[in-house]
Parts: sequence; structure tokens; C-alpha cells
Amino acid sequence: MARDYDYLFKLLIIGDSGSYITTIGVDFKIRTVEINGEKVKLQIWDTAGQERFRTITSTYYRGTHGVIVVYDVSSAESFVNVKRWLHEINQNCDDVCRILVGNKNDDPASKVVETNDAQKFAEQMGIRLFETSAKENINVEDMFNCITELVLKTRKESVAKQQQQQQSEVVKLRLDSSGIALHRRLLSLKIFITVCVSHRCGFTQTRPNVSDCSVNTSWRTL
Repeated sequence: MARDYDYLFKLLIIGDSGSYITTIGVDFKIRTVEINGEKVKLQIWDTAGQERFRTITSTYYRGTHGVIVVYDVSSAESFVNVKRWLHEINQNCDDVCRILVGNKNDDPASKVVETNDAQKFAEQMGIRLFETSAKENINVEDMFNCITELVLKTRKESVAKQQQQQQSEVVKLRLDSSGIALHRRLLSLKIFITVCVSHRCGFTQTRPNVSDCSVNTSWRTL
């Protein structure tokens, strides 16, 4: 049966409990995004910040391609804890794409984490920032498209690098094989020359018959 997608990626959504559940629009587990004509299926895993997941952290992170770190723009504490979440990602993932999401960005009166502060922090961490609101449908699609594009780009670069390494190994193997073949030919030629000289000079297994060697000594005659 043919697949209905070109790529399959695993995404994690993590953050303090209450920062995003039901308000970021992630009550789904599977989502398909189309990037430049390629269909990408996303498996979205969500711990909701529940402590019961602390015991299965390694399993939870295994095979992850991208992580969405979420904080509540109306909660300074959830923003402060972003550092802890990023540290946990670094501890459990060797190489993974990350973005930062400030959720519940639909009530200016309750907002305590300023956009400029969040943007400055995101730049320091080397990640993109999105402020979202599922209630007002603000940036949710853009956020998922961004993390998907990052993951897809990383995957393609990784595949290209592996192919380049494989090609280099093939070339090296061919060069090594050519070198071995050349060495064998030179060795055979050396043996052949030695045998010819031996026969020409009348060498035997006991001692050479020097008289059989033709040496022109006419130059010695005055």
C-alpha cells in the first residue's frame, strides 16, 4: 500500500502545565503539512508538563526530530522555566530542531512576558520565537509550518551529507584498490627483471657464473 506522505517526523510539545493545553489547538496527535509540494506527516507528542512523564524522559525523547517549547505569556514563571526545558532537551537529544512559543497571546491586559524580552532570549538561544493564540487563530499554522520546514531542511542536509560520505568512501576504496593493483604489477615487474638479469648473467642457486656476463672492457686498453 502506497504511503500518503513523503516524510514522517516526530514532534514534541513541552512546557509548564497549563501553558498551552486546549489553547494551542493540539488536541490532535497526527497532523499533515505540505511544504513545497511535499507532504509531511507529523506525529505530535504532548506531555502537558505532567510530572508522571519524568520517569520516561529518555523514551519520550527518543527519535524526536523537533521540539516546540511553550510558555504562557501571562505567566512569568512559565517563561523562566523555559531554560530548564531547553536544558532537558539538550540532555536527551543530540541534534534536534527547536522553536519557542509564547501562547495565550490574545489578552494584552494579562500579558506579562513582553515580546521584546522573549525575542531577545530566543536570539540568545539561537531559536525562532512565535507568539500564538488558538482562540484568535494567531500564528498557529505559521508555527507548525516553521518547525516542519526546519526539520525537513535538517533531514535533507543530513541525507546529502551521508551520501557525500558514502561517495567519498567509494572513491577511497577504488583508489586503495588501484594502489594495491599497481603495487602488485610493480612487484611482478621487479621479479621479472630480476629473473631476466639472473638468467642473462648465468646465476645459479650456488654462485653466479660471472664469465657468462658480457661486459665491455675495451676502454681499459691503452
